[in-house]
Amino acid sequence: MTSRATGAVLAVAAAAVLGAAGAGAARAVPPSAVPAPPERASVKGDFTGIVALSNCSGSLVRGPRSRDTDAALVLTNGHCLEGGMPKAGEVVVDRPSRRTFELLDPAGTRTLGRLRATRVEYATMTGTDVTVYRLDSTYAAIRKRFAAAALRLSASRPHDGTEIRVVSGYWKRVYRCKIDATVHRLREDQWTWMDSIRYTPECRTVHGTSGSPVVDVRSGRVVGVNNTGNDDGGRCTLNNPCEVARNGHVTVRKGIHYAQQTDALARCLGGGNDVVVGGSCPLPGPAGGR
Repeated sequence: MTSRATGAVLAVAAAAVLGAAGAGAARAVPPSAVPAPPERASVKGDFTGIVALSNCSGSLVRGPRSRDTDAALVLTNGHCLEGGMPKAGEVVVDRPSRRTFELLDPAGTRTLGRLRATRVEYATMTGTDVTVYRLDSTYAAIRKRFAAAALRLSASRPHDGTEIRVVSGYWKRVYRCKIDATVHRLREDQWTWMDSIRYTPECRTVHGTSGSPVVDVRSGRVVGVNNTGNDDGGRCTLNNPCEVARNGHVTVRKGIHYAQQTDALARCLGGGNDVVVGGSCPLPGPAGGR
């Protein structure tokens, strides 16, 4: 998982990181230290709809059926959830939250204001790695107050070779590359994710970029959420995911980074921006029902 700061900002970032969610399965900021600044990242890009969390990145998003009058949603990773990462098989729904998010201006040079959650709408690290927060403001209210629009979630899966940008609100950096391939299974420690996006090597995301939206350059829509990378060449361990093929063959790619597709989330957003599991929604539901 990923993050950064320099000079006087380091002290602020360190304070924010302490007490934040654990390092988790990918690109969040570890709670015990502020990592070195990311390298080889472009500072140019559109930060419209991008937010920064205390230990991760995120984005203001809407689905195909979202309305301007709906309470807005923020998308980040499951492992960025406050209070600790969901265990394998765990699904969190409708949990109260007062988490705040810094909404960036389109240039990524300043904060427009602070958004506040009312609850965790949905969070899991099973099959995917996602947290969706429901805010206390509607899309219309946010647009009126900050002149900021939400990013739209694509309901279609991206193709291999798609040009993408990974936009980190925590680091205010944009990583540009392509989707190299779709990975059948990605395994990291106790978690397994399905149909993960593997980046081409140019997207060398770092801790703190967790939860960054993966944006299709051509359509401008969100097709994934950045979540992990193999740091040390380890095999299926924390911060060292491995690829598992359909035949069970395991491949380790040191220095390669990954994201989770978000088309399922787009299809599972129903009326009122509720995440509706079950039926045609492929996202896992909580034990015992919602």
